[in-house]
Amino acid sequence: MAHLTTKRRIATLLLVALLPLTAMQAQDAPNEDGKQLNTEKMESKDYLPEIHGTIRSKYEYQTTMNAGRFEVRNARVSITGNLLPKVAYKAEIDFSDEGSIKMLDAYARLFPLKGFTITAGQMRVPFTIDAHRSPHQQYFANRSFIAKQVGNVRDVGLTLGYTLPTSLPVILEGGLYNGTGLTNQKVWHKEVNYSAKAQIFPTDGLNLTLSVQGIQPEEIWMHSYDIGAYFERKGFHIEGEYLYKQYSDNAFKDVHSVDAFANYDLPLRKVFTKMSFLVRYDMMTDHSDAETRDEGTGALLITDYRRHRVTGGITLSLSKAFRADLRLNYEKYFYPEGSIAKESEQDKVVLELMVRF
Repeated sequence: MAHLTTKRRIATLLLVALLPLTAMQAQDAPNEDGKQLNTEKMESKDYLPEIHGTIRSKYEYQTTMNAGRFEVRNARVSITGNLLPKVAYKAEIDFSDEGSIKMLDAYARLFPLKGFTITAGQMRVPFTIDAHRSPHQQYFANRSFIAKQVGNVRDVGLTLGYTLPTSLPVILEGGLYNGTGLTNQKVWHKEVNYSAKAQIFPTDGLNLTLSVQGIQPEEIWMHSYDIGAYFERKGFHIEGEYLYKQYSDNAFKDVHSVDAFANYDLPLRKVFTKMSFLVRYDMMTDHSDAETRDEGTGALLITDYRRHRVTGGITLSLSKAFRADLRLNYEKYFYPEGSIAKESEQDKVVLELMVRF
Protein backbone atom coordinates (compact mmCIF):
# COMPACT_ATOMS: atom_id res chain seq x y z
CA MET A 1 0.00 0.00 0.00
CA ALA A 2 2.84 2.43 0.84
CA HIS A 3 4.49 1.61 -2.49
CA LEU A 4 1.27 2.40 -4.37
CA THR A 5 0.86 5.64 -2.43
CA THR A 6 4.39 6.73 -3.37
CA LYS A 7 3.79 5.89 -7.02
CA ARG A 8 0.51 7.86 -6.97
CA ARG A 9 2.25 10.87 -5.47
CA ILE A 10 5.08 10.79 -8.02
CA ALA A 11 2.63 10.39 -10.93
CA THR A 12 0.57 13.34 -9.71
CA LEU A 13 3.63 15.57 -9.34
CA LEU A 14 4.83 14.65 -12.82
CA LEU A 15 1.38 15.31 -14.31
CA VAL A 16 1.25 18.83 -12.91
CA ALA A 17 4.93 19.58 -13.58
CA LEU A 18 4.63 18.62 -17.24
CA LEU A 19 1.69 20.91 -17.99
CA PRO A 20 3.81 24.00 -18.76
CA LEU A 21 6.21 21.99 -20.92
CA THR A 22 3.56 20.94 -23.43
CA ALA A 23 3.87 24.18 -25.40
CA MET A 24 5.57 27.56 -25.44
CA GLN A 25 2.84 29.81 -26.85
CA ALA A 26 -0.94 29.93 -26.35
CA GLN A 27 -4.22 31.65 -27.00
CA ASP A 28 -6.17 33.42 -24.26
CA ALA A 29 -8.30 31.31 -21.94
CA PRO A 30 -11.71 32.32 -20.51
CA ASN A 31 -11.87 33.52 -16.93
CA GLU A 32 -14.72 32.97 -14.43
CA ASP A 33 -16.87 35.65 -16.04
CA GLY A 34 -16.72 33.94 -19.43
CA LYS A 35 -14.46 36.67 -20.83
CA GLN A 36 -11.15 36.10 -22.53
CA LEU A 37 -8.36 36.10 -19.94
CA ASN A 38 -5.40 38.14 -21.13
CA THR A 39 -2.25 36.10 -20.57
CA GLU A 40 -0.45 39.03 -18.94
CA LYS A 41 -3.16 40.50 -16.71
CA MET A 42 -6.60 39.91 -15.17
CA GLU A 43 -7.95 43.45 -15.65
CA SER A 44 -7.77 46.03 -18.43
CA LYS A 45 -5.59 48.47 -16.45
CA ASP A 46 -2.59 47.76 -14.29
CA TYR A 47 -2.49 48.84 -10.61
CA LEU A 48 -6.19 49.80 -10.52
CA PRO A 49 -8.32 47.19 -8.70
CA GLU A 50 -11.80 46.39 -9.98
CA ILE A 51 -14.73 45.46 -7.76
CA HIS A 52 -17.31 42.90 -8.85
CA GLY A 53 -20.31 41.49 -7.04
CA THR A 54 -23.19 39.05 -7.27
CA ILE A 55 -26.45 39.20 -5.31
CA ARG A 56 -28.99 36.37 -5.53
CA SER A 57 -32.28 36.80 -3.67
CA LYS A 58 -34.89 34.08 -3.86
CA TYR A 59 -38.24 32.83 -2.63
CA GLU A 60 -38.90 29.10 -2.45
CA TYR A 61 -42.23 27.38 -1.91
CA GLN A 62 -42.08 23.70 -1.06
CA THR A 63 -45.22 21.97 -2.26
CA THR A 64 -44.85 18.83 -0.10
CA MET A 65 -44.68 20.88 3.13
CA ASN A 66 -46.91 23.75 1.98
CA ALA A 67 -44.25 26.10 3.33
CA GLY A 68 -42.13 28.88 1.88
CA ARG A 69 -39.06 30.96 2.72
CA PHE A 70 -37.16 34.04 1.58
CA GLU A 71 -33.39 33.78 1.32
CA VAL A 72 -30.32 35.73 0.22
CA ARG A 73 -28.45 32.85 -1.36
CA ASN A 74 -25.34 34.85 -2.27
CA ALA A 75 -23.98 38.31 -1.63
CA ARG A 76 -20.51 38.02 -3.11
CA VAL A 77 -17.99 40.81 -3.52
CA SER A 78 -14.62 40.36 -5.20
CA ILE A 79 -11.59 42.53 -5.86
CA THR A 80 -9.29 41.75 -8.78
CA GLY A 81 -6.32 43.60 -10.19
CA ASN A 82 -2.72 43.59 -11.38
CA LEU A 83 0.22 44.53 -9.19
CA LEU A 84 2.53 44.18 -12.21
CA PRO A 85 1.88 43.26 -15.86
CA LYS A 86 2.68 39.65 -14.96
CA VAL A 87 1.30 39.53 -11.40
CA ALA A 88 -2.43 39.58 -10.61
CA TYR A 89 -4.64 38.85 -7.63
CA LYS A 90 -8.21 38.09 -6.60
CA ALA A 91 -10.00 38.18 -3.25
CA GLU A 92 -13.67 37.19 -2.95
CA ILE A 93 -15.93 36.96 0.07
CA ASP A 94 -19.57 35.92 0.31
CA PHE A 95 -21.40 37.94 2.96
CA SER A 96 -24.47 35.70 2.76
CA ASP A 97 -23.82 32.12 1.69
CA GLU A 98 -27.16 30.82 3.01
CA GLY A 99 -26.76 33.24 5.91
CA SER A 100 -23.07 32.58 6.62
CA ILE A 101 -20.01 34.72 5.83
CA LYS A 102 -17.37 32.78 3.89
CA MET A 103 -14.02 33.70 2.41
CA LEU A 104 -13.99 32.05 -1.02
CA ASP A 105 -11.16 33.08 -3.36
CA ALA A 106 -7.86 34.51 -2.12
CA TYR A 107 -5.08 33.95 -4.60
CA ALA A 108 -2.21 35.47 -6.55
CA ARG A 109 -1.59 34.63 -10.20
CA LEU A 110 1.63 34.80 -12.22
CA PHE A 111 1.97 34.92 -16.02
CA PRO A 112 5.59 33.82 -16.62
CA LEU A 113 5.04 32.82 -20.27
CA LYS A 114 2.36 33.57 -22.80
CA GLY A 115 -0.55 31.25 -22.15
CA PHE A 116 0.95 29.85 -18.94
CA THR A 117 -0.46 30.76 -15.51
CA ILE A 118 0.55 29.88 -11.97
CA THR A 119 -2.14 30.42 -9.33
CA ALA A 120 -1.40 30.02 -5.61
CA GLY A 121 -3.87 30.39 -2.75
CA GLN A 122 -7.49 29.59 -2.07
CA MET A 123 -9.63 28.81 -5.12
CA ARG A 124 -12.12 26.61 -6.92
CA VAL A 125 -10.19 23.55 -8.10
CA PRO A 126 -10.30 22.69 -11.83
CA PHE A 127 -12.92 19.95 -12.05
CA THR A 128 -16.16 19.41 -14.07
CA ILE A 129 -18.15 21.94 -16.09
CA ASP A 130 -21.08 22.84 -13.85
CA ALA A 131 -19.26 22.86 -10.50
CA HIS A 132 -16.81 25.44 -11.87
CA ARG A 133 -19.52 28.00 -12.68
CA SER A 134 -19.82 31.09 -10.52
CA PRO A 135 -23.33 31.83 -9.15
CA HIS A 136 -24.08 34.46 -11.79
CA GLN A 137 -23.19 31.98 -14.57
CA GLN A 138 -25.65 29.31 -13.49
CA TYR A 139 -28.57 28.60 -15.78
CA PHE A 140 -30.90 27.43 -12.99
CA ALA A 141 -31.77 28.89 -9.60
CA ASN A 142 -30.37 25.82 -7.83
CA ARG A 143 -27.19 23.97 -8.77
CA SER A 144 -27.06 20.47 -10.20
CA PHE A 145 -26.17 17.53 -7.94
CA ILE A 146 -22.73 17.42 -9.57
CA ALA A 147 -22.12 21.09 -8.77
CA LYS A 148 -23.50 20.98 -5.23
CA GLN A 149 -22.98 17.55 -3.65
CA VAL A 150 -20.79 15.25 -5.75
CA GLY A 151 -18.17 17.45 -7.44
CA ASN A 152 -18.09 20.68 -5.46
CA VAL A 153 -14.52 21.35 -4.21
CA ARG A 154 -12.84 24.59 -3.17
CA ASP A 155 -9.42 24.28 -1.57
CA VAL A 156 -6.02 25.81 -0.88
CA GLY A 157 -3.12 24.91 -3.13
CA LEU A 158 -1.34 25.53 -6.43
CA THR A 159 -2.89 25.42 -9.92
CA LEU A 160 -1.07 25.56 -13.25
CA GLY A 161 -2.89 26.50 -16.45
CA TYR A 162 -1.85 26.25 -20.08
CA THR A 163 -3.47 26.69 -23.49
CA LEU A 164 -1.83 24.70 -26.27
CA PRO A 165 -0.61 26.67 -29.35
CA THR A 166 -2.54 24.54 -31.81
CA SER A 167 -5.27 25.21 -34.34
CA LEU A 168 -7.51 23.02 -32.16
CA PRO A 169 -7.95 25.02 -28.92
CA VAL A 170 -7.03 22.94 -25.85
CA ILE A 171 -6.94 24.39 -22.32
CA LEU A 172 -5.17 22.39 -19.59
CA GLU A 173 -5.38 22.97 -15.85
CA GLY A 174 -3.99 20.95 -12.98
CA GLY A 175 -2.98 21.40 -9.38
CA LEU A 176 -2.11 20.10 -5.93
CA TYR A 177 -4.18 20.93 -2.84
CA ASN A 178 -4.42 20.34 0.91
CA GLY A 179 -7.68 18.42 0.78
CA THR A 180 -8.94 19.79 4.09
CA GLY A 181 -10.99 22.66 2.70
CA LEU A 182 -10.76 26.38 3.39
CA THR A 183 -10.92 26.58 7.18
CA ASN A 184 -8.41 23.91 8.22
CA GLN A 185 -5.17 25.07 6.59
CA LYS A 186 -2.64 24.50 9.40
CA VAL A 187 -2.78 20.69 9.21
CA TRP A 188 0.34 18.91 7.91
CA HIS A 189 -0.28 16.39 5.11
CA LYS A 190 1.54 13.23 4.11
CA GLU A 191 -0.65 12.77 1.04
CA VAL A 192 -1.19 15.21 -1.83
CA ASN A 193 -4.64 15.91 -3.26
CA TYR A 194 -4.87 16.61 -6.97
CA SER A 195 -7.25 17.80 -9.64
CA ALA A 196 -6.80 18.16 -13.39
CA LYS A 197 -9.02 19.32 -16.23
CA ALA A 198 -8.75 19.49 -20.02
CA GLN A 199 -11.08 21.52 -22.24
CA ILE A 200 -11.16 20.86 -25.99
CA PHE A 201 -13.00 22.99 -28.56
CA PRO A 202 -13.25 20.83 -31.73
CA THR A 203 -15.34 23.42 -33.57
CA ASP A 204 -17.11 26.70 -32.96
CA GLY A 205 -19.68 26.35 -30.19
CA LEU A 206 -18.62 22.83 -29.14
CA ASN A 207 -16.79 22.03 -25.90
CA LEU A 208 -15.53 18.70 -24.55
CA THR A 209 -14.30 18.62 -20.94
CA LEU A 210 -12.42 15.80 -19.21
CA SER A 211 -11.58 15.93 -15.49
CA VAL A 212 -9.94 13.76 -12.86
CA GLN A 213 -9.63 14.36 -9.13
CA GLY A 214 -8.34 12.68 -5.99
CA ILE A 215 -9.16 14.03 -2.53
CA GLN A 216 -8.67 12.59 0.94
CA PRO A 217 -10.68 14.48 3.60
CA GLU A 218 -9.53 11.99 6.24
CA GLU A 219 -8.01 8.54 5.64
CA ILE A 220 -10.33 7.52 2.78
CA TRP A 221 -9.37 8.49 -0.78
CA MET A 222 -12.11 9.56 -3.19
CA HIS A 223 -11.15 9.33 -6.87
CA SER A 224 -13.53 11.04 -9.30
CA TYR A 225 -13.69 11.04 -13.09
CA ASP A 226 -15.86 13.40 -15.11
CA ILE A 227 -16.71 13.78 -18.78
CA GLY A 228 -18.93 16.50 -20.18
CA ALA A 229 -19.76 18.45 -23.30
CA TYR A 230 -21.88 21.38 -24.39
CA PHE A 231 -22.96 22.80 -27.73
CA GLU A 232 -24.09 26.37 -28.47
CA ARG A 233 -25.72 27.58 -31.66
CA LYS A 234 -28.62 29.82 -32.74
CA GLY A 235 -29.82 30.52 -29.21
CA PHE A 236 -29.46 26.93 -27.97
CA HIS A 237 -27.17 25.69 -25.22
CA ILE A 238 -27.25 21.91 -24.81
CA GLU A 239 -25.09 20.30 -22.13
CA GLY A 240 -24.46 16.88 -20.63
CA GLU A 241 -22.11 15.67 -17.92
CA TYR A 242 -21.37 12.37 -16.14
CA LEU A 243 -19.35 11.94 -12.93
CA TYR A 244 -18.07 8.67 -11.45
CA LYS A 245 -16.59 8.49 -7.93
CA GLN A 246 -14.74 5.62 -6.21
CA TYR A 247 -13.76 5.18 -2.55
CA SER A 248 -10.52 3.47 -1.48
CA ASP A 249 -10.63 0.09 0.32
CA ASN A 250 -14.29 -0.30 -0.75
CA ALA A 251 -15.22 2.03 2.11
CA PHE A 252 -18.39 3.07 0.26
CA LYS A 253 -20.11 1.99 -2.91
CA ASP A 254 -19.28 3.79 -6.16
CA VAL A 255 -21.21 6.98 -6.91
CA HIS A 256 -22.72 7.91 -10.27
CA SER A 257 -24.16 11.32 -11.14
CA VAL A 258 -25.60 12.83 -14.33
CA ASP A 259 -26.51 16.39 -15.30
CA ALA A 260 -28.16 17.14 -18.66
CA PHE A 261 -30.02 20.29 -19.69
CA ALA A 262 -31.08 22.41 -22.62
CA ASN A 263 -31.55 26.18 -22.80
CA TYR A 264 -33.09 28.23 -25.61
CA ASP A 265 -32.87 32.04 -25.73
CA LEU A 266 -35.70 34.00 -27.37
CA PRO A 267 -34.70 37.63 -28.06
CA LEU A 268 -37.12 40.33 -26.85
CA ARG A 269 -37.29 44.03 -27.67
CA LYS A 270 -39.06 45.70 -24.74
CA VAL A 271 -38.28 45.65 -21.00
CA PHE A 272 -36.44 42.32 -21.21
CA THR A 273 -33.63 41.60 -23.66
CA LYS A 274 -34.47 37.89 -23.87
CA MET A 275 -36.54 35.06 -22.45
CA SER A 276 -34.85 31.69 -21.87
CA PHE A 277 -36.67 28.36 -21.73
CA LEU A 278 -34.88 25.64 -19.76
CA VAL A 279 -35.29 21.99 -18.88
CA ARG A 280 -32.91 19.81 -16.86
CA TYR A 281 -32.58 16.22 -15.72
CA ASP A 282 -30.05 15.30 -13.07
CA MET A 283 -29.54 12.33 -10.78
CA MET A 284 -27.16 10.89 -8.22
CA THR A 285 -26.75 7.61 -6.39
CA ASP A 286 -26.11 7.38 -2.65
CA HIS A 287 -23.18 9.62 -1.74
CA SER A 288 -20.82 9.94 1.24
CA ASP A 289 -18.56 12.89 2.06
CA ALA A 290 -15.98 10.36 3.42
CA GLU A 291 -16.08 12.08 6.81
CA THR A 292 -19.46 11.26 8.37
CA ARG A 293 -19.29 7.86 10.11
CA ASP A 294 -21.41 5.52 12.19
CA GLU A 295 -20.42 6.02 15.85
CA GLY A 296 -20.55 2.32 16.54
CA THR A 297 -19.00 0.62 13.50
CA GLY A 298 -17.01 3.51 12.02
CA ALA A 299 -18.50 2.81 8.57
CA LEU A 300 -19.11 5.73 6.22
CA LEU A 301 -22.68 6.97 6.29
CA ILE A 302 -24.83 8.23 3.42
CA THR A 303 -24.80 12.03 3.48
CA ASP A 304 -26.90 12.46 0.31
CA TYR A 305 -29.46 9.87 -0.70
CA ARG A 306 -30.09 8.60 -4.20
CA ARG A 307 -32.57 10.69 -6.18
CA HIS A 308 -33.64 11.91 -9.60
CA ARG A 309 -34.85 15.41 -10.41
CA VAL A 310 -36.53 17.15 -13.33
CA THR A 311 -36.39 20.95 -13.45
CA GLY A 312 -38.25 23.27 -15.78
CA GLY A 313 -37.83 27.00 -15.89
CA ILE A 314 -38.04 30.39 -17.54
CA THR A 315 -35.43 33.13 -17.21
CA LEU A 316 -36.10 36.76 -18.10
CA SER A 317 -32.94 38.82 -18.70
CA LEU A 318 -33.05 42.57 -18.08
CA SER A 319 -29.57 43.14 -19.46
CA LYS A 320 -26.81 41.15 -21.06
CA ALA A 321 -26.75 37.44 -20.27
CA PHE A 322 -25.94 36.64 -16.62
CA ARG A 323 -26.08 40.30 -15.57
CA ALA A 324 -29.65 40.83 -14.32
CA ASP A 325 -31.85 37.74 -14.51
CA LEU A 326 -35.24 36.85 -13.08
CA ARG A 327 -35.51 33.06 -12.79
CA LEU A 328 -38.62 30.97 -12.21
CA ASN A 329 -38.01 27.22 -11.71
CA TYR A 330 -40.03 24.19 -10.67
CA GLU A 331 -38.17 21.16 -9.33
CA LYS A 332 -39.72 17.68 -9.17
CA TYR A 333 -37.83 15.07 -7.11
CA PHE A 334 -38.03 11.28 -7.34
CA TYR A 335 -36.72 9.17 -4.43
CA PRO A 336 -36.58 5.36 -4.32
CA GLU A 337 -38.29 3.63 -1.41
CA GLY A 338 -36.25 3.82 1.77
CA SER A 339 -34.43 7.05 0.90
CA ILE A 340 -34.52 10.04 3.22
CA ALA A 341 -35.31 13.38 1.62
CA LYS A 342 -33.77 16.48 3.19
CA GLU A 343 -36.09 19.43 3.70
CA SER A 344 -34.33 21.47 1.03
CA GLU A 345 -34.30 18.58 -1.47
CA GLN A 346 -38.00 18.19 -2.16
CA ASP A 347 -40.50 19.42 -4.78
CA LYS A 348 -40.52 23.21 -4.89
CA VAL A 349 -41.08 26.39 -6.85
CA VAL A 350 -38.17 28.85 -6.91
CA LEU A 351 -38.32 32.53 -7.86
CA GLU A 352 -34.91 34.20 -7.95
CA LEU A 353 -33.54 37.62 -8.83
CA MET A 354 -29.83 37.67 -9.68
CA VAL A 355 -27.78 40.80 -10.35
CA ARG A 356 -24.13 40.92 -11.31
CA PHE A 357 -22.05 44.12 -11.17
